[in-house]
Amino acid sequence: MYKVDLPVDESALRAVERRRAAEAERESRIFNPRARVIGVDLRVLQKQQEEKRERMEMEKQRDMARDLLRLSLDEMAMQQKKEEEELRRELAQDLVQYRAIHQRAEDSRDADINYGRQGAPNASISVSDSALGPASMQVFLGEGINENEKKRAQLEMNERNLRAQREEREKQEREQKNRELLTGRELVEKDLRAVQLNALEEECKRAARTALSHYNQAQAEERMEKEQQERLRREGEELAEVRYMVTSDLLTERPEAAKRKTESTAEGPQVLTDRWKGMTPQQISDIHRKRDEQCLEKERLREMEMQRDVAWDYHLTEQARQQEREEKRDKELQRERRIQLDKYNQQLALEQQTHQHYLDKQLYTNRPTVQYFTQFGTSSR
Repeated sequence: MYKVDLPVDESALRAVERRRAAEAERESRIFNPRARVIGVDLRVLQKQQEEKRERMEMEKQRDMARDLLRLSLDEMAMQQKKEEEELRRELAQDLVQYRAIHQRAEDSRDADINYGRQGAPNASISVSDSALGPASMQVFLGEGINENEKKRAQLEMNERNLRAQREEREKQEREQKNRELLTGRELVEKDLRAVQLNALEEECKRAARTALSHYNQAQAEERMEKEQQERLRREGEELAEVRYMVTSDLLTERPEAAKRKTESTAEGPQVLTDRWKGMTPQQISDIHRKRDEQCLEKERLREMEMQRDVAWDYHLTEQARQQEREEKRDKELQRERRIQLDKYNQQLALEQQTHQHYLDKQLYTNRPTVQYFTQFGTSSR
């Protein structure tokens, strides 16, 4: 047979490629932990997203606030710098003005250094002026004119300044003396006022002490009067009580006075404790008889209680012996049961060892390797 090249079925190839692409897409969707929704808490993820958005929004607002604060601080710094420059400019202008007014070159001490040489314009020079240059000139044109008048005017001005300073100092001394005098007068007036106030205060205190002493004396007299009235009243009450006690039934010792008839009581006459003088011999004998009867009844009850205690102790002893016999029988049964259980456990352990030896040596001889476990989970099916 001759080899013939048959055309390839494109539809089958496209179907295979389509299935491969679907399988790859399915694997990427299933094995992608971000897209997998099985075993994922969607509410927690949504809450985390909301918290992240809120945190980003808070950070954005914080950055905006910091930007605004930075801008405001820059504006404040620029304003402060502008104010400092303005103040520096004003200080420079004031300095220039001060120098122009108080530090002129003509007011300096060495301004008239060239005017101190007496007879300089008339000094004879051995060398002619034509032979000297500009730098060799000794006397200039216009120098030394009206020098005496200038000195006289300067001396007068210095004298006026000294006189003004002396007058200003004397004026300040007079004002200081006047202030000291006024201060002394004020101190004297304050001392006088303080003395007057102290005198008035002492007078007020003296008057208050006098009024207080009068008030205390009146209170003492009123208290003494009340005490005297109270003493008289108490003495009268005591005399009345003594008179009542002397004439009452308490000291007369009448037996009938300790009893009275009442409608509410059914026992008979009621005894008045404040008037009772003691029991009669019949009442005393009745009390002794009742006491003897109570002693006999108490002795009988004590005998019955002792018999009941003896019977109860015997019952408890028998019950304790019965319980002890039952505990011994239970312990014997538990010991036999534990021996049987140990034998059964030994038999089970022997059978388990035999079965494990069968599994390890005969049944499971081909152990799975790592390649056996890696073949799972490679496909989406």
